[in-house]
Amino acid sequence: MEKEISQAVIRRMPRYYRYLGELLDDGVERISSNELSTRMRVTASQIRQDLNNFGGFGQQGYGYNVKYLYTEIGKILGLDTKHPMIILGAGNLGQALANYVDFEKRGFKLVGIFDVNPVLEGIAVRGIEIQMLSELPLFMKENLVEIAVLTLPKNKAREMADILIQNGVKAIWNFAHVDLDTPDDVIVENVHLSESLMTLSYNLSKYRQEHIIDES
Repeated sequence: MEKEISQAVIRRMPRYYRYLGELLDDGVERISSNELSTRMRVTASQIRQDLNNFGGFGQQGYGYNVKYLYTEIGKILGLDTKHPMIILGAGNLGQALANYVDFEKRGFKLVGIFDVNPVLEGIAVRGIEIQMLSELPLFMKENLVEIAVLTLPKNKAREMADILIQNGVKAIWNFAHVDLDTPDDVIVENVHLSESLMTLSYNLSKYRQEHIIDES
C-alpha cells in the first residue's frame, strides 16, 4: 500500500521547488540540508523528514544535488507533464492570471478563456480569444481540459462548477468567494484572497499590540 503523504508536507514542496530553482539560477550544484535550512528558514530535520517521504534524495557527506532534486520535486508535483487549463471569468483577475507567463513554464497550458459579458467576446488575451460561457460544454467536448480556474462571482461559480464536473473536469482552482460542493473524485484548491488579507490584518494587529505592550 502506498504511503499517505500529509497535506502539510505536500504544501511545502512547491517552496522547495522555488528555492532549488533559485539555486540553479545562481549556479549552485549541491547543497546540504543545513545550508538549505538557513536559506528557507525551516529546520534541517524538517527538510530531511519531508524529502524522506519521497525517497530522501540526499547522500551522506555530500548533501543534495540541486539539479537532480529540482527535477525530482518537479516530477512529484506533476510538472513534468502538460496540464491543459481554462479560465472562467475574464475580468481583471482572470486576465491577470491569463497573462502570468510562469504558468506555462511549469506545464500549465492555457487553452481557453470564458466569460458572460458579450463586450469581452473575441478580445484576445495572450493570443487566446475570450469566448462566451454558453460555448463551454462544446469546447470541453472538443478539447482536453484538466484544470479549470474559477474567477467568477459566487452566484455564477456553483452553476459553472456543476457544468465543469458534468463535462469531466477533475481539478478546479477556485478564486470565487464560495465553497464548492464537489464529488470526491474532483479536486478543489480554494484561493480566497479576502481570507488571506484578513489573516494578514490579524497578524498586523497582533504585532502592533505586542509592540505597544513592549514599549509601555
